[in-house]
Amino acid sequence: MTSDEEQIRALIEAWAAAVHRGDLVAVLADHAADIVMFDVPPPYEGVRGIDAYRAVWPPFFEWQARGAVFAIERLDVTAGSDVAFACALLRCGTPQDLADRPARRLRLTLGLRRQDGRWVVAHEHHSFPEAPEVAEVTGVE
Repeated sequence: MTSDEEQIRALIEAWAAAVHRGDLVAVLADHAADIVMFDVPPPYEGVRGIDAYRAVWPPFFEWQARGAVFAIERLDVTAGSDVAFACALLRCGTPQDLADRPARRLRLTLGLRRQDGRWVVAHEHHSFPEAPEVAEVTGVE
């Protein structure tokens, strides 16, 4: 693993720990001002910019404070000289969610760029393997 990959891995692990703690300042710390995020809940067209990104976290923290888990199980990082990407699988859900669907994992993909000598997250995408509305439309669960 390269030094850049190690730095990015540490950045993502610190971000996930901050999400789990509900520490908004630390969640935002290594994100670009022009971050684009596609998330599980609306808005489905995504959020653009650090202010919009900041606004989506408080409801998640409230949900998580009721006992939900947010923990990385697998993290893969690939880094070039100025851009990188990472993909991860996370346990994300309440104890009941995880008991009902023990194999279900949140999928996370991050696009990073080197900016002012440090790595920042420029793109973030969260998804689950299926969504109820997709099953309704396609008949696939």
